[in-house]
Amino acid sequence: MKTIIWLCLALPFGLLMLAGCSGRSTDDPRPKDGPGAPPPARTAPGDEATSIQANLAKLSPEDRKLAEEQGFCAVEIKNPLGSMGVPVKVTVKDQPVFLCCDSCETRAKAHADRTLTRVQQLKEKKAETPPK
Repeated sequence: MKTIIWLCLALPFGLLMLAGCSGRSTDDPRPKDGPGAPPPARTAPGDEATSIQANLAKLSPEDRKLAEEQGFCAVEIKNPLGSMGVPVKVTVKDQPVFLCCDSCETRAKAHADRTLTRVQQLKEKKAETPPK
């Protein structure tokens, strides 16, 4: 009996842990390229910078500037914008926020204040870092 109760409680949490920024299933009808596209497979470290720049170039000039100022996803702050495809732009409390993928949108909006604080911190950190 205890095993059944444990499984009923642990299974949903385990599934949530696996969900994260997992992309989409293969039968997803959304486009294969562009803002609604699934994230591409990870590339070699040398190719990642080229891939990031190519994905950022697909944004409008205004959005690209904002995404480059932010640098990283507002939810998964270790993911550089453009590393998982074209960054996803969402509006949180009337402010533009860029995410690594659309899987982060629910969390970004559910924790709006934290998201906006992270965006500000990311922009400040990016401004302090000298360009390479």
